[in-house]
Amino acid sequence: MTCGGCTSKVTRALEAVSGVSDVKVSLPKGEATVEFDEKMTSSAQLKSAVQTAGYGVERGKTARRDQGKGGCCG
Repeated sequence: MTCGGCTSKVTRALEAVSGVSDVKVSLPKGEATVEFDEKMTSSAQLKSAVQTAGYGVERGKTARRDQGKGGCCG
């Protein structure tokens, strides 16, 4: 993630997942904290939402824009 647009895009992608109740995305830390109902969704579904939005996931953290997928900034 490189800008506020990136954090917004990741936030929207995670909020769109059924069962998510709260999302906090930190640009300086390059991570997202997500509160969700484990009966309605899973970590794998959250990871997939972030990846579909064009971002990578490392060690459970939203960490970097996937090269070649564009992300928000190019």
